[in-house]
Amino acid sequence: MKQQVEVKELKEGKYAIIDDEACVIKSITKSKPGKHGAAKARVEAIGLFDNQKRSYVGSVANKIYVPIVERKNAQVISISGDIAQLMDMGDFSTFEIVIPEEYKDKVKEGEEVSYITALGKVKLDIRT
Repeated sequence: MKQQVEVKELKEGKYAIIDDEACVIKSITKSKPGKHGAAKARVEAIGLFDNQKRSYVGSVANKIYVPIVERKNAQVISISGDIAQLMDMGDFSTFEIVIPEEYKDKVKEGEEVSYITALGKVKLDIRT
């Protein structure tokens, strides 16, 4: 799910869709309008799921899509190698997710973990 907003409404730390990927905005620089044009904005962002750096350059009046990012909790049902089976605590649906290397020692059966979902993708988000 996504919604459309103007570039001038974006803020650092919020989300935007750049190159069909949900990204976290790291910096926004805006230039003054010139003699024959509108003010421009340069948005630097990092992909939420792939950690790649992306940028967007355009008029501040342009529209850009913003993903609807949801942070949810789930209980770890079972762990099989690098894959954990989780049950959402809100709607009790089950799904499988790959456990990243940095979270291997933090994900244990029977415990609750938080995860992020946006644009049909899911990622573990364990904060210490």
